[in-house]
Amino acid sequence: MDRRTIGVAMAAAAAVLALAGCAKEHDAPATVAPVVQVTTAPVDSAELSRPVLGSGLLAGQEEVPLAFKIGGVVARVDAEDGQVVRAGARLATLELTEIGALVDKAKVGLEKAERDLARARALHADSVVTREMLETAQSARDAAAADFASARFNARYASVVAPSDGVVLRRLAEPGATVAPGTPIVLFASASRGQVVRLGVPDRDVVRLRAGDAAEVRFDAWPGRVFAGRVTTVGAAATPGVGTYEIEIRLDDPVRLHDGGAAASGLVADVTITPARRQAVKLVPIEALLEGDSDRAHVWTLGADGAPARRDVRVAFLDGDRAAIASGLDGVTEVVTRGAAYLSEGSRVERSAK
Repeated sequence: MDRRTIGVAMAAAAAVLALAGCAKEHDAPATVAPVVQVTTAPVDSAELSRPVLGSGLLAGQEEVPLAFKIGGVVARVDAEDGQVVRAGARLATLELTEIGALVDKAKVGLEKAERDLARARALHADSVVTREMLETAQSARDAAAADFASARFNARYASVVAPSDGVVLRRLAEPGATVAPGTPIVLFASASRGQVVRLGVPDRDVVRLRAGDAAEVRFDAWPGRVFAGRVTTVGAAATPGVGTYEIEIRLDDPVRLHDGGAAASGLVADVTITPARRQAVKLVPIEALLEGDSDRAHVWTLGADGAPARRDVRVAFLDGDRAAIASGLDGVTEVVTRGAAYLSEGSRVERSAK
């Protein structure tokens, strides 16, 4: 076979193969994207507050360590942990031997100074002593009176008494102990000022809080119960070493134990604070969100032609079973809920009954 004949044969074979390929391609069925059944939900607009969440501890609003003004030996401690007491109840007492002796000594000194002053006045009237000597006697008497008043004052504060109705949180000393002035003997919580929950919040949250903001408080000890309260104090400086700001919430009603007593200080509380400041958001069902990462996610919407379109959104916060969207849904009236996970660009969709 010459070269021309070989070329003609190869060309003919190539044409046959091409025709066979075209026939095969023509015979193969075209791939059709499956139909995705979807359900949509409307996008609602609202002005809501992003809540501040945290954990804190229950305490009396007025919790003070009670102490003796002067040092000495503890004679009695009548307070017990958890004891409910009335205002003026004696909680602890120092040994009074030394303290009483100091009062007696000051009294004797005052009596002598008064006799000396009376004598100086009589002698001054007879021109026996000078005016200066009379004034010195007067000063000595005044100093002795001050010493006596101080001794009696210290004796009065040789006992620790309850400043108001309240509860003993902790007994901190025992009889026989020698204590210095100001050493705490009893940790006391006043019942007159109510109860508070104190918690620390980060700087990104403290800037949104104000005194008067409403709060809800929950305790594991009372499942299902919600205690209402309001923010009373917003820390102006961060707690050293921690970096959070202390928030104080005053409860509207006291938390009481089953026997009617005041609840123990230190119970752990879960707190939800609703700032008064609100922001405009779009609300969508949580199930519409896909591929959440921090405050980022995406949703699927349907265009006028029914074609699905992906929208990237920024989540502000969750509100129950809905997500508050800060941005990304301008002009969108509905989002896909059921079936959203199966969508992609170009998917064929069919609305199903809700």
